[in-house]
Amino acid sequence: MPLWWYLPVLGVAVLLGAEVHMGYPGLRSWIGYAITVPLFLGALVWLGRTRVRVADGELRAGDAVLPLHHVGQVEVVPRENKQQAMGPELDPTAHVLHRAWVGPLVRIEVTDPDDPTPYWIVSVRDAEAFVSALGR
Repeated sequence: MPLWWYLPVLGVAVLLGAEVHMGYPGLRSWIGYAITVPLFLGALVWLGRTRVRVADGELRAGDAVLPLHHVGQVEVVPRENKQQAMGPELDPTAHVLHRAWVGPLVRIEVTDPDDPTPYWIVSVRDAEAFVSALGR
């Protein structure tokens, strides 16, 4: 996750800490900062820990697993078309792993007839390397 994403989160945490700071005198005034800053930064790190990887004949996107033999057509959606792909074109039954700070999306068709998911949309940093790892 880019470092600049931490600044707004840190700002909100400090603002909430300041709210507590104004309400308590003395040493207790720092409790708000001691709780909110690590809590918010920890939450941001936790949200950014999701991994997308291709290994052992499987595509893993977070907790979801798709065997590579059920991967159909693969399409790279550039950053400019991301809003369209995540908005009007999005099928509500699709599996989505979207991270706003990651540029391109990859749309992966699911060919498993028993799977109700028509396709996956996954945010990846290097779309071309990801598509080649899928064997496409």
